[in-house]
Amino acid sequence: MATYTYETIPQTEGETPKRFEIKQSMRDAALTLHPETGEPVRRVITGGAGLMGVGQTATVSSGGGGHCGTGCGCH
Repeated sequence: MATYTYETIPQTEGETPKRFEIKQSMRDAALTLHPETGEPVRRVITGGAGLMGVGQTATVSSGGGGHCGTGCGCH
């Protein structure tokens, strides 16, 4: 089971999305409605700390690519 982050989709201007986490199988379809309130939701892609095997290194490229947003730390 994986833990996924979702947020509600604001229905009115000025409404703030509410985030929540839920455990799902990776085979399950993404939720479209909040399981308790029925509000429309979308899955949020978040960064995470991955595990790397001994002797493996990560490579960071500064050329090309897009911009992920402020504070992402990938550029």
